[in-house]
Amino acid sequence: MERVLPAAGFLYWVGAGTVAYLALRISCSLFTALRLWVLDHEPGVGPQLGEWAVVTGSTDGIGKSYAEQLAKRGMKIVLISRSQDKLNQVSNEIREKFKVDTKTIAVDFTSEDIYDKIKTSLAGLQIGVLVNNVGMSYEYPEYFLEIPDLDNTIKNLININVLSVCKMTRLVLPGMVERSKGAILNISSVSGMYPVPLLSIYSATKAFVDFFSQCLHYEYKNKGIFVQSVLPFYVATKLAKIRKPTLDKPSADTFVKAAVKTVGLQSRTNGYLIHSLLGSVISLMPSWMYFNMSMSLNKSIRDRSLKKKTKKN
Repeated sequence: MERVLPAAGFLYWVGAGTVAYLALRISCSLFTALRLWVLDHEPGVGPQLGEWAVVTGSTDGIGKSYAEQLAKRGMKIVLISRSQDKLNQVSNEIREKFKVDTKTIAVDFTSEDIYDKIKTSLAGLQIGVLVNNVGMSYEYPEYFLEIPDLDNTIKNLININVLSVCKMTRLVLPGMVERSKGAILNISSVSGMYPVPLLSIYSATKAFVDFFSQCLHYEYKNKGIFVQSVLPFYVATKLAKIRKPTLDKPSADTFVKAAVKTVGLQSRTNGYLIHSLLGSVISLMPSWMYFNMSMSLNKSIRDRSLKKKTKKN
């Protein structure tokens, strides 16, 4: 009996400690959610970081919405994308709507020899925010060896999703460090948080963006630089091939309005309340369950896509 009592006491304190720990974790999560999604706070981006914001992939979707949100906060905008016609259109829209200066740079991020042109065009600008948004995915989920035009797909995905993030950061970060202020927002994907079968190259490149962002944040946060990894689930954009927004698949404008509020508060974010909740649910799943669900979903999308291609041919 004497041996049972100490053991019971030990188990009591282990249980009490576990409950207290879980209560603290839940309280912290609720406080963070309240602070991010409910309470008003000063935006972490604006002209106080520097006059200009640079946005890659800025003529559609998430990139265009970031450009508009930053212009709304009074920043001058450098738009970088492939099509000069689209750049001119978006540039005119932003100038007229938000009364800020704009500048355009037309380059194709599948190429590796574009960065001298970008460097020359950015020379002399006080850049406070860089949004590395330009990205590329598959036409449809596919097994690695069956990806159409595999060699070019490998090259293009790495150049657009990986090389561009490193090179653009290399161009802009020195000026931020010199002024001891700035923000770099790298648009990754939930595919970079968890491996996604049948999107192997895309998932791996987005995981690079996430890891690179986390490392940079801790390397430079003491120098006044905030680096954020943004990891959205599905957003209704051309890249995602989703036309109609829903609660869990918001429009680019809805997503970015929410994501901008997290700048300065979260260095790693899903950017949107529903996406944050979905991320929490997935993180609790056993890996075998997640992989089976992910594989099943992407096989279904693959089969539908191949059937459509067959009918067209």
